[in-house]
Amino acid sequence: MGVTRLKRKDRKNKTVSRLEVQFLKLGRNIETGSRSKQSAKNQISINNAILNEVEILAKAK
Repeated sequence: MGVTRLKRKDRKNKTVSRLEVQFLKLGRNIETGSRSKQSAKNQISINNAILNEVEILAKAK
């Protein structure tokens, strides 16, 4: 039996679902002490720090 090719819709769904999983893994809610802890130099960590500062400033007003 030959290898079947995915139809265009299925290829798109495969790509979209892979990107969604990647997005969720890089999400903001990272447990402390877990293996998924990010380094401080990571762009997502920098963005989260800025977002946290903005939240604190917004609550202070």
